[in-house]
Amino acid sequence: MDAKVEQFYRSIYADLTVDREEAQELKDFLTATNPPPDKNVWLRATAFRIGCEFLSEGNKDNNVALLRAINAIVHAIETTRMLPKDGLDGSNFDEDKLTELYTSFFGDLVIDKEENQELMTFFGENGPPKDKLVSCRASAFRIACDFLSEDDKAANIKLLKCINVLVHDFEMTCLQPRPYVLRMEVPPRISIASVGLDASLEQAVQHMWDLDVNRLKPDVDYVVNVQGGKKPWQRGDEAPEPLFTSVNTLNFRSRPTYRAFVALLDNYIAETGVAEKVTDVERREVSTFLSAILNTAPMQFCHKYCHAQKPNDIPRDIAGFKKLLHRIWFELYRRNRNGRDDSSGFEHVFVGEIKDGKVSGMHNWIQLYMEEQKGALDYKGYIKPKSRTDAVTDADDRILTLQFDWNGVEKSVGSSFIGTSPEFEMAIFTTCFLVGGEDNILVLKTEPQEEYELSVKCFSMARGKIGTSYPEARSHYEG
Repeated sequence: MDAKVEQFYRSIYADLTVDREEAQELKDFLTATNPPPDKNVWLRATAFRIGCEFLSEGNKDNNVALLRAINAIVHAIETTRMLPKDGLDGSNFDEDKLTELYTSFFGDLVIDKEENQELMTFFGENGPPKDKLVSCRASAFRIACDFLSEDDKAANIKLLKCINVLVHDFEMTCLQPRPYVLRMEVPPRISIASVGLDASLEQAVQHMWDLDVNRLKPDVDYVVNVQGGKKPWQRGDEAPEPLFTSVNTLNFRSRPTYRAFVALLDNYIAETGVAEKVTDVERREVSTFLSAILNTAPMQFCHKYCHAQKPNDIPRDIAGFKKLLHRIWFELYRRNRNGRDDSSGFEHVFVGEIKDGKVSGMHNWIQLYMEEQKGALDYKGYIKPKSRTDAVTDADDRILTLQFDWNGVEKSVGSSFIGTSPEFEMAIFTTCFLVGGEDNILVLKTEPQEEYELSVKCFSMARGKIGTSYPEARSHYEG
């Protein structure tokens, strides 16, 4: 989808004009592409990034026209992908103050954290009425035209970056994503009844992978340093450096499912045998996370697929499916024999636990990164899967089998997807748990010339709740 959007933007900028027909074409394109809410920030930021390619040196009129074209794209994104936030009444809105803020921010072509917070506070406390939302955003472009340089392209690039920040603050405080609806139906040819469980699951998981437009890109959004490999029983440290060289954590804040996922990671006590206590805030965080992932294509396909295979067990309506997800992933149960509710499927799989002096669970790359950043996780090296070719474990791999210490406790073998979105991981584990077995063998093609033979493990506990689920790479193929 990304390349398609970028190509379309370039076609819009080609003549630096957007007439009524092109404006409607923009809306039709975004509606047909149907990107999920987590792509809204990327859609807008990409409009500015591609726009920088079309800045002219020595022709201010062309650059004014370019700003108008970018504004038209942003307008199409906001009208097709977003809605005004509830509660906007505009009673305290001061248009003159907004103009003053915009003008002051463009003055030095830099918006620091303090200025950014000032604008967020302004919109939060003095948001515009709904009938002024369009003019509020468009005025940022109009005022910016006065700050365009005649012949300094670098300065104009800085100006575009400033406008993008202002529009971002406006959208974050005044707008909200439209509810997402996956238009794809489950093809009858992939039903379990037609092709059997293994083949059906394999095709369903591949569909969910292909639908995951929200996963991060290696060497762009994150950089992994796998270093040395080892056998599972070897205890030496083959990785003197961290596993993650860098991660663009802006994605954790700007993408709704990532943001909601990260908010859950500090809600748990690692040691089993210690009762978990769920606060009202944590309950709201869980509900927010489930709502966010259910507003994505992978989870909506998961829902449709699971219901199609087991219509009597899986609710048809999204509210009923959300309750089911809460039960299997978040209801507490006893993992330790002392009789306390000390665990849940989500805690075990995504956060990790310590039981009997060993790390248990912890199969999520975001949690691995966050704990490594805290200094709590020491990466010891990778465990290389069997390969049908000479495929090597490298920084682009989407599944890694690792050895590490967490808070001084060893995890001799642990496997995780890398760079994938929270919704994809929830979708694949939920699907395999609800309609699959304990050992689900499938082949996943992650790139045109790269695929993995996986065993997705799923074990239940406490009468139908998830005990654990994780991917095990049986072999790796690069063509």
